[in-house]
Amino acid sequence: MKIAEAVTFGGSGLDRAGEVRADASAVATARADSAARAILFWRGKPLISNEKPASLVRLPMDHPVLEAAAEAPVLLGREDGAARFAFDISSWSPDDLDPGLLGGFLDPTEQQHPALGDTEVFAELRRVMTWLSARDAELAATGKAILGWHETHRFCARCGAESAIEQAGWQRKCIACGGSHFPRTDPVVIMLITRGNSVLMGRSPGWPDGMFSLLAGFVEPGETLEAAVRREVFEEAGVRVGQVTYLSSQPWPFPASLMMGCAGEATSEEITIDPVEIEQAMWVSREEMMQAMSGEHPTILPARKGAIAHFLIENWLADRLD
Repeated sequence: MKIAEAVTFGGSGLDRAGEVRADASAVATARADSAARAILFWRGKPLISNEKPASLVRLPMDHPVLEAAAEAPVLLGREDGAARFAFDISSWSPDDLDPGLLGGFLDPTEQQHPALGDTEVFAELRRVMTWLSARDAELAATGKAILGWHETHRFCARCGAESAIEQAGWQRKCIACGGSHFPRTDPVVIMLITRGNSVLMGRSPGWPDGMFSLLAGFVEPGETLEAAVRREVFEEAGVRVGQVTYLSSQPWPFPASLMMGCAGEATSEEITIDPVEIEQAMWVSREEMMQAMSGEHPTILPARKGAIAHFLIENWLADRLD
């Protein structure tokens, strides 16, 4: 698939500066550089400028708001030779915060810190991901994923003692037993399963009415991508799959997945869903899918724009999968 990295969160060519992470002196020098910048997060939301076109905010490293960060920043990489660090100020609590509005399927709320500009707000990444440039999206996804890992992995999985951040945020080291822990990424297959002129679509409980997407599932230990595709489709929809090919991948930091898009040819047609896994599945013709993607179908909403499911379906319709 020639345009595989055109998917959201992919293809910006970020220099991740992996060679300096273990060198504390080099990281300190990069942090002290006047051209270095901070990428700020609050409860997983990146700080963006909502002026059109929207962009990821890059703050100077001496900005006073950074003093609210509870832990050392994470080195995300370099732009034009200058370092970019992710800071987390999740301990800050807005005066008008309504917790009931946070964390929904597509959180519409924005938070504005008093020390920041009027157009600078924290926004849910799923909502704004298509507004951002490829570089901004990659930085935001990387920062969200790595900070989320630190939040849930403070304690050693071997002995239970609290661990410490090392290697510029890309490792946690247990002081008690010496165990080293590295950021987690969960492999997920997402499947464009076709039979003739139709594609297999499904929906999970709790999704907005009418929203359908491609089937997806986690890869199990000891399993190939091809085997995972066949197993997940049969478990969720009762459909058998023959040939499987890889198409494209997408980092998906909600919270820490790598979505691996695959195409599969169904060898059976009858659908028998697993109601624990999905709420509904059906075959959708190419003509109906074109209606759905243009917003003209009476009952089917397309997969979320920016997600790899939308990307794969769009390119299937345009015959650009090869």
